[in-house]
Parts: sequence; structure tokens; C-alpha cells
Amino acid sequence: MALRRNLESPKHKARLCPVARTVFESLLNQYLEWLLVKGFTEATAWTRRKQLESFLAWLKERGVEEPLEVTRPVLERYQRNLFHHRKANGEPMSFRSQHALLVAVRQWFRWMTRANHILHNPASELELPKQGHHLPRHVLNIQEAEQVLQQPELGDPMGLRDRALLEVLYSTGMRRMEVAGLRLFDVDFDGGTVLIRQGKGRKDRMVPIGERAVAWMLKYINDARPLLVCEPDDYTIFLTNAGENLALGYISSMVHRYVANAGIGKEGSAHLFRHTMATLMLEGGADIRFIQQMLGHVSLRTTEKYTHVSIRTLQKVYAATHPGANLERKKPASQEMENDAARAELLAALDAEVQAGEDATDALA
Repeated sequence: MALRRNLESPKHKARLCPVARTVFESLLNQYLEWLLVKGFTEATAWTRRKQLESFLAWLKERGVEEPLEVTRPVLERYQRNLFHHRKANGEPMSFRSQHALLVAVRQWFRWMTRANHILHNPASELELPKQGHHLPRHVLNIQEAEQVLQQPELGDPMGLRDRALLEVLYSTGMRRMEVAGLRLFDVDFDGGTVLIRQGKGRKDRMVPIGERAVAWMLKYINDARPLLVCEPDDYTIFLTNAGENLALGYISSMVHRYVANAGIGKEGSAHLFRHTMATLMLEGGADIRFIQQMLGHVSLRTTEKYTHVSIRTLQKVYAATHPGANLERKKPASQEMENDAARAELLAALDAEVQAGEDATDALA
């Protein structure tokens, strides 16, 4: 995947495993290497580093320099510190973010114990906070989504790229990591499908993509991408003005900017379109099994067991329920929601996903 090329670059490796100056830093580098050997992604290892660096900074402020100095009371003090911590905007850290940071610490000490770096695991009895279930604060309706999509300046190559990227997010509900790594040969422009390679959990999946999103992608590929691409071309679709892969943070800030510019009174970044796609398909009458496959979720609590769905069947359901599936919008048939609980559970799952992925890193600020 194109994104992996960046993650495996010497610059990224230097950030992932910098030269260790303390015992803790040495053990952290060894732990991250162990994660990679066990098949975890570079993105997971990078997130784990950021989580544990926050813990190490807290320990350093208190003069704790050796793993043997970390006891259960020390960890409980760290847990209380997370509870009372306030982010830059003055808001408290969510319990889900606190949970993610503490899980990182607990797993690191479990690895230290199993690798015989310490004899006793002080985090083994650490009680984690309950995460709770929260619905996303904002989900766009059809009119709001259309307003956001119209924000990019189409006379500029960057604006044309952004419009195509927004259309893909809205059409497919991809994660930002997945859209950043999308390549030309992953899209069947005639068949209306996209192969998402090595998505979350290193799982491939194929999903439908709407006619309108395909049309905007082709316009960008034909009119703007040739002005951006640099040789050698690795066929990554969405590029910066320097011909490089888009950074995940840039995608989030770009979407956030267009949502704010739309003046709809809502905020959000790339995951907002993921929430919106799932919600609109549910309201259009799509069975939760089909949305489950679109999102790349292995299971949802509202489904007892994952049921495989063929791509052609998924395409038919997608075309009938997604408002952006066709170039000419068809008036959807009004259908009652069969199960309001399914909608709530789906949105809760999406919220858990974005909190675990983005908010845990955000909370470190």
C-alpha cells in the first residue's frame, strides 16, 4: 500500500525507534520492534509509541527512571492524573481515551514481564475505567453533505483533488488511512467497485463506489493528477502538490476546514463522512449486514454472526440506499427503520472506532 511506503521510510523509522537514552526508551524500542515482528502495523506501533511517551514523560517529571520503580500505586496515580487532565481546549479527556492510554501501559508491562525484564507485573491488577457508549455528536443529512462537497475551488488542481477525495469518503465511508493509500489499479471505474487493500487489521475488502464519485475521480485523474505526479509513479491516486502521499493529519484538517466553511453549524473531520454514509444508508433501508461489510467491521453487537455478502448484492443495496450512488439522484422510497437499536449500535461502534484511532492521540496534546 502506498501509505506503507511512507511508514517504512528511514525518516519514519527514525521517529518510530529513535536512539534510546534511558532504560525505558530502550525497552520501548524493543517492545515496538516486537509488535512489528508479531504482525502489527507500523501505524499501530506509532500510535503505541505516542501513548507510552506520554506515560514516560509523566514518570520523568516524578523522577522514576527504572521499571522496577513502577508500582501499582504509581500506576494508580497516573490513572488519576489522566482523569484530572484537561486538553488544550479545556475539556477533560474522554474515558475512552483514558482507557486506551492505560491499556497501552498495561500491555507494555505485560510484555516486560513475559520477556523477563521485570519479575512482577505492577499493571496486572490495574482496573480500567468504563468506556461507555456515545453517539457521534454530528452526522450530516443529505443537504448538509452536499453543501460540504461544494466547498472546494474547482478551478485549482488542489480543489479538484479535494472534491474527488470528499466524494470518495462520502460514497464509500473509507477510513482516512484507506483513502490515502488508494491506488489507480484498486478502482474498477467501469464496474463501480473499489478494492481496499490492507485496511484496519490488515484486511482487504471490496466495496461499491457511486457513479458520481467515479466521475469526480476520473476528472481529477485526467485533469489534475498529471500536474501533481512525480516519477517514479507508484499510482497513488491522491497526491500533494509535491507529488507525495497525503498525510493522514492533512486529510483530517482538510475535511474539517470544508465542513467549517460550509456554515452548517456542525464540525468534524474525515470520520464524519463515515458516520454520514452509514447513517444515510440505514435510513434508506439498508440491512446492517451490508453496512457492516461497507465499513469493514468484522462484527457488530446487533448481528449475532458475520454474514458474508457478495459484492454484486452489496452493489444493488448500495445503489438503492445511498443518496450519492447515482449521477441522477433517485427519490428514495420512504421506509420505516426496522430497528432503532441497530442504528444506535452502529453509530456507537463508529464512535468507538474514531475515539480509539484519533482521539487517543489527540488526548496527548
